[in-house]
Amino acid sequence: MKINKYVEELNAKSSAELNEELVAAKKELFNLRFQNATNQLDNTSRIKEVRKNIARIQTVLAAKAN
Repeated sequence: MKINKYVEELNAKSSAELNEELVAAKKELFNLRFQNATNQLDNTSRIKEVRKNIARIQTVLAAKAN
């Protein structure tokens, strides 16, 4: 599955790389929400996808912290 490969890629990255990716995902989410509020967003399902990716990144970060 696509999701499993994404999680494997996350597990292979360092904590610093994960933090960078988390910041980028949060910026993307902000931009998507802004586009949605101004009725410029075509693919609204992308918001849900980015939110889940943020949660995946945070989960991997928490697992690496322990």
